[in-house]
Order: sequence, then C-alpha cells, then structure tokens
Amino acid sequence: MTKVVKIGNTLIGGGNPVAVQSMTNTDTKNVVATVEQIKKLELAGCEIVRVSVYDEECVESLKTIKSLVKIPIVADVHFDYKIAIGSILAGVDKVRINPGNIGAKWKVEEVARVAKDHGVPIRVGSNAGSIDESYLKKFNDPADALVQSAIDEVNVLESFGFNDIIVAVKSSDPIETIVANEKLSKMTSYPLHIGVTEAGVYEDAIVKSAFALGHLLYEKIGDTIRVSIAGNPVNEIGIAHSILQSVRIFDGPEIIACPTCARTEINVEELARDVKKSLADVKGRIKVAVMGCVVNGLGEAKGADVAVFGTKSGGVIYMDGKMISTVSREKILSTLKDLVVEHLKGDKKFENDKSCK
Repeated sequence: MTKVVKIGNTLIGGGNPVAVQSMTNTDTKNVVATVEQIKKLELAGCEIVRVSVYDEECVESLKTIKSLVKIPIVADVHFDYKIAIGSILAGVDKVRINPGNIGAKWKVEEVARVAKDHGVPIRVGSNAGSIDESYLKKFNDPADALVQSAIDEVNVLESFGFNDIIVAVKSSDPIETIVANEKLSKMTSYPLHIGVTEAGVYEDAIVKSAFALGHLLYEKIGDTIRVSIAGNPVNEIGIAHSILQSVRIFDGPEIIACPTCARTEINVEELARDVKKSLADVKGRIKVAVMGCVVNGLGEAKGADVAVFGTKSGGVIYMDGKMISTVSREKILSTLKDLVVEHLKGDKKFENDKSCK
C-alpha cells in the first residue's frame, strides 16, 4: 500500500479513493476564465485541478484563483525554481516539477525547503516526450528509462529530506504506460498519479486511457488519475469516472443500455443519457438498465437492480427482476430515480464484495 499524501483537503494513497484530476487549458492570467473552468470541472466531479504557471504574472493570478475556488489547485511549473516557490507562497496545494529541468541542485533544494515549510507536496516524474536523452541511450526499454528517470528525481528530493512526494511516469503509448507503472509500483511506496499523456482527440484518448488506466487500476496500481483529451478538459471527468466504475472503484450508478435493433420502441441513447444525468448526484453502487424493448430486454438486463424497457407509450419498470409499473415517457426519469434511491437505502449486497473496495 502506498503512503498517504494530503493535497489540500484531499487525501490520496494509503487506500483512499482514487482521485480524479484534470488541468485547465485557459490562460492562468485570465482569472475569470480559469475560475469558470475550474468550477465546471469541480461540478463534473473533478477532485484536483492543475494550472500552468509559466511566469510571475501567473503567480499573481494564483492568489486570486485560490481565493475563489475550493478544489485543490496544483501549480504546473517548468524550468524556473522561483516560479515554483512563488506558487507555493501564493497558496497552491501541490506543485508539479521535474527536478531535472529546474536547474542546479541548490535550486531544487530551495523549492523542497519552501514546500516542506508550507506543507505542500511535490509531484515529480517523467514524460516520454520530455525525458532526458541520456536515459533513452542507457536503457533499451523506454519503460525502464521512464522509471529510472522518475526514481532519480525522487532521490534528489529525498536527499534534501523531502518526502511529501507523488510520482508519475507517462507515455502516449498505453502499453509503455502500463509497463512503466507496473515496474515503478514495485520500486516506490509513494502515491502514483497515472495517465496516458498526449492521448489524442476524444475517441482515441478514451480508448487509450480506458485500456491503460483500467488495466493498472485493476492491478491496484494508481492513486490519482487523469484522462488526457485534446479539447475541453471537462470531457475528461466523465470518462475517468466510467473507467473507475468499470473496475468497480467508483461509488455511483452504472448505466447499461442495449445497442438497439428494429424492435426498439424508444430512443435508447437519448433516454440512457437522460437517466445518467438525472442520477449524477446519487451515491452508491447500483446497476440501472435502459432497454429498447421487452422482447430481448429482460435477458439483456439480467443482473440490473432497476430497469426500464421501452414501449410506444413510455416504459415498463422492473426492480430486482420483477415488474413494478408501467409509466409514461414523462415519468420514467422520476420513477427510476425514486426506485434507485429506495434500492440503495436497503441494499447491502456490495458490502462483502472485495473487488469493490
């Protein structure tokens, strides 16, 4: 089990829930736009937000941003140790640096000293796109190069007596990401931040991230995750939750839906999306099925706690495999939500499921 590290009011590692994080793509100097995006991320279920801090003006903006949001803020800093220190003094909850690109060791030591004085953890690691060429020349396997680079950076911080560390090794290659994190997890007890970097546009990013992160999380590797998608970062959060849910470590409703066929009597995609949205604030593990018809639906929905089967006039509602009622289209969402809440109040079947812990 990894060590516990506190990022603002969020604990990661040590068996704490896997935290979902993202990064703003607004200019940090634009406080209004950045705060607006951070709040949208938080509303979507993001738990940690990283912002790029590339000059002194960004550092000044951090002070205002921190005063306007509640979610933990991470300063992403490269090259300039003064910017890292300024970010800590501005009140950020974590800094992300790579000691290798900060410069002389005394500069890294200064960052570590200030971070330790203010109780601010540091995330270090290596990225396949920016790893020092010397590691790639030394190791035949790129995953080994990533791991050793990260370990060396951890060693630098530890040499200054700093141990409040999160580690990350990332690649745009999902297999490389898996292998590197599997190896790293055996070499350190610090919490691991996992993700496929530069994963691409929406569909590609989803597939790569689901494969790599799902695999690692199933192996109990990873304490905080990010799904990197080119574009609006808010899109990353729902995908991250879906990945966590597929490996049974997300505490929320699972919506399943049939692929539809000529027998379909209701718009399954639209209804499934509406159901998912209406249950977004519900906590607890429960499976809800949205099926296009009763003909095949009963078999396809087997195992669902609550289900709706489409009819021309609305839907037939089932609970624990038994028909409860027939409702109009307008009442499907409210009826389903009431049944889900009722079911969760009395449902104990997940308590002894080790895979859900």
